[in-house]
Amino acid sequence: MRGVNRGAGMREYVHPPSFPDADEVVRAGIAARSGGGVDILLVNPPAPDRGIWIRSQHRVGRRSREGMVWPQVSLAQLAALFPDRRVEVVDAIALRMDWADFERLLEEKRPRYYVTHVTAPTLRNDMYGVFLARSMGATTVAFGTHVTPIPRETMRAFPALDFALRGEPELTLRELLDTLDSLAAGAPRPVGWPEVEPDVRARLQRLFADADPDWRPAWTVAPLERRTALAAIRGLVWREGEEIVVNPDQPFIRHLDDLPLPRHDLLPLQKYRAPLVGGPYTFVVTSRGCPGGCRFCIKHVSYGQSVRFRSPENILAELEMLISLGIRHVHMYADLFTVSREQVMGLCEGILERKWRIRWTCNSRVDFVDPEMLQMMARAGCWMISWGIESGSEEVLRRAGKGIRLEQVEKALRWAKGAGIRNWGYFIMACPGRRKRPSGRPSAYRCVCRWTWRYSISPRRIPALRFSLRWWRRGGSVRAPAGRRWIWTAPRCWITRICGRRTWSGGHGGRFGPGRCGPGRP
Repeated sequence: MRGVNRGAGMREYVHPPSFPDADEVVRAGIAARSGGGVDILLVNPPAPDRGIWIRSQHRVGRRSREGMVWPQVSLAQLAALFPDRRVEVVDAIALRMDWADFERLLEEKRPRYYVTHVTAPTLRNDMYGVFLARSMGATTVAFGTHVTPIPRETMRAFPALDFALRGEPELTLRELLDTLDSLAAGAPRPVGWPEVEPDVRARLQRLFADADPDWRPAWTVAPLERRTALAAIRGLVWREGEEIVVNPDQPFIRHLDDLPLPRHDLLPLQKYRAPLVGGPYTFVVTSRGCPGGCRFCIKHVSYGQSVRFRSPENILAELEMLISLGIRHVHMYADLFTVSREQVMGLCEGILERKWRIRWTCNSRVDFVDPEMLQMMARAGCWMISWGIESGSEEVLRRAGKGIRLEQVEKALRWAKGAGIRNWGYFIMACPGRRKRPSGRPSAYRCVCRWTWRYSISPRRIPALRFSLRWWRRGGSVRAPAGRRWIWTAPRCWITRICGRRTWSGGHGGRFGPGRCGPGRP
């Protein structure tokens, strides 16, 4: 009857609870993958502040204050190991994605396996991507220099992370995904990867057999159950209930030539930029490891004391691929590019024989070069070398285990300058053991000035000496004498570029400009 309040005289009543159960509907939605879905998504996740951050397979990670967008060649290398699966690489840093964009991409791709870089400076940020992927039904995997030395605490703090890969990730990831597919199917996969091309199959067999002659595929371990299968995968960190299990280490890849060429075609190559490089560029990994004993270096975490390098022919094949993709600027990405003189000479000879017009840079130590090799490198397109000088104090170099002397630095820079190669020096400020000279001038600064004017300008033109410390965050520059004070007080965000009057005019508002750095423009 209208106008009557039904709440009048209402009495309490209680029924047994019967809540709706929509789990099946949600599971069906998660399992349903769109046409754009992928099997494996290899990810360099967004930055915490939409800035440019550097992540790599064997680097600590840092903000790129110099504006250098780091090519994700390690993800491209992992992608090359899975020609039998739908694989995509997402470099959110290069694409300048924020987390909202990235979440929409995950909704579209719905990967079965989410494999990500994680680094210490952005750990919580990186794990947000793991959380998102896990909530969409993906199996999550992380690798890098953070999870290698700190696997248990990382897994314990981030329960959305299913697996971590310690050390070199290639073999562990391939075996892990093959094993998980077998467990999901309830039957072992065929031994020997018959579904891939014969060349890739032979490479995979050599990679595993050379690394460990006693290797047996984890998915063939009887009985095929999760615990026994996962326990057989070297280099894997995984969960067994509340327990975090760290398996024995994966042996290093013995022959780098057995790795398939990285899938550079999956990377946003046109987005990669670096200071002084006039166009898109990328990395070519020529070796892994370094014989140096520097105490501050992170390479020991990933590669220990091992040193392995690719053959010149194998590197040339990758360069040919990059040229076909329109890339003419390359950084020879290695802890020590000149670790093998024979490799470097063979590579340079191959570039010259093919008459390739490419320009490339590299890292080196002053005790791993000679004049003949530097001349050959210059002829083959090398226009700049980044030297690990670290300090101008013999005492600091000794304490750091650098293993070089200042006279070696002087010789190497002179040789490179004479070959027409530009010198870029890496220094570590405020190292333990640094002393000031009686004059009050820090010894490192004295050495820097000596190297600069001696190799850039005439000794009689010392008053004309100029050096620029470019702080890329602020976009400004500082000249002596103010720079003399700032070089010792500036934080780690400095990028040091030392020039003389003949090679640096201070034009363009104090920035590096085209044609301002002498012959061989970048």
